[in-house]
Amino acid sequence: MTGTTSQTLATNKPQSTDVQRFEVTHIDGDAYTVDIRGHRLQVDQPIEAGGTDTAPTPTELFAASLATCVAFYAGRYLHRHGLPQTGLRVRTEFAMATDRPARVASVRLVVVPPPGLPEQRRAALLAVVSRCTVHNTLHQPPETDIKLEP
Repeated sequence: MTGTTSQTLATNKPQSTDVQRFEVTHIDGDAYTVDIRGHRLQVDQPIEAGGTDTAPTPTELFAASLATCVAFYAGRYLHRHGLPQTGLRVRTEFAMATDRPARVASVRLVVVPPPGLPEQRRAALLAVVSRCTVHNTLHQPPETDIKLEP
């Protein structure tokens, strides 16, 4: 581009002003705490990675976030259709990439519906859980900006 011509590019920036805020604070060693809307979560690293294993790792919480979002959407679907949620589970496994950069390479989720889910509801349930907010975010990643405070 030359001159003073401006160009606008589409981004994944939020379209609303509904910004959620929270803060992560160091506790000790590799342990951190995060306070979200009055709830407190902790993260740590396993002993073999130098931590004290007092809490899940951030990566485990990442996979758990996806799994719990899928479970939530499944539960809402079942409730909306007057079906029991008792027995609903989401089995989850993930694998780390073996090359750089460090990242999750794959996540596998298996939704275990409540016993007696009608066969004609299975495809719709799968369609609903496949469109949970966290899964959608992975398919359309947000703009991420990391800065160092002056």
